[in-house]
Amino acid sequence: MAFRPLLALVFFAALAPAAATQTAPPSLSFPLACTLGRTCEIQHYVDRDPGPGTRDYRCGPQTYEGHSGIDIRLMDMAAQRRGVSVLAAAPGRVVRLRDGVAERVIGQPGAADVNSQECGNGVVIDHGGGWETQYCHMAMGSIVVKVGQPVVAGTPIGRVGLSGKTEFPHLHLTVRHGSEVVDPFAPDASDPASCRAQPGLWTAQAKAQMSYHRGQVLNAGFTDRQVGMSDVENGGLKGATAAAPWLIFYVRATGLLAGDEAELELKGPGGAVLAKSRQPPLQNWRAQDLRLIGKRKPPTGWAPGLYTGDYRVWRQGKVALGQHLEVRL
Repeated sequence: MAFRPLLALVFFAALAPAAATQTAPPSLSFPLACTLGRTCEIQHYVDRDPGPGTRDYRCGPQTYEGHSGIDIRLMDMAAQRRGVSVLAAAPGRVVRLRDGVAERVIGQPGAADVNSQECGNGVVIDHGGGWETQYCHMAMGSIVVKVGQPVVAGTPIGRVGLSGKTEFPHLHLTVRHGSEVVDPFAPDASDPASCRAQPGLWTAQAKAQMSYHRGQVLNAGFTDRQVGMSDVENGGLKGATAAAPWLIFYVRATGLLAGDEAELELKGPGGAVLAKSRQPPLQNWRAQDLRLIGKRKPPTGWAPGLYTGDYRVWRQGKVALGQHLEVRL
């Protein structure tokens, strides 16, 4: 059975008080077998702006026009290839699913046409009382539930993939009540411009690990060559050794804000500065931002010892985000 279009515009309505016969909203557990801040991150939230602008539930920019769910991404494709399970967020019954959509990055040569299949391989679970959750972009052939099957919270239903309209490995989770999209972080949308705290639909355990962050490091390391976004996304970069022609320190972050300034510093044994760079303030928020700095191997080779890389994001005169790494050559 066909899914509703994933990227349809979002129209919010205030949730009416529950009638005596109406089932209460589901209590949602975390829907992925990963750990936020270590093996996965939230990259996008629901777009709560009813007009042409964008606004997440904290009145921040971490969404895009008409985005109807929560994007929980893996750190790179290497993690996706190892396999990460998608889990039912609450008890219910599987009512729709799709499998068989090829996994390709939108925009790459040979990418399949995903018109009307933006969700890719996915599952819809009915929780009663008009409530349902939809899980998108799963790996082809990974769905392990059937239509009509009852599930409990935490039941594996498939694996994270790259199917449908997506450019990075993630789960897109949409919550609906009737025909309306509901933001699970702030279900009362009677005032979309409000940033006031709301109880949300998450369990206490899920809520505890889903703190809102304005900027997080996804990937960082040392490698032996200059790299681009696709290299980092694919994962498995070769590390730096004493024979490396280059020593490159790279960092990829998500959720940087307009005005942020990224600084990188590479030091050799004894603390000698080999390279340093501080970029101009960002003009717009960045869902993903890759920075790298490096040094070519000197004619005499790398001096043996400890090399360090430091990444700092300056925001309003203070360091808002940082990463320190070391490698011994």
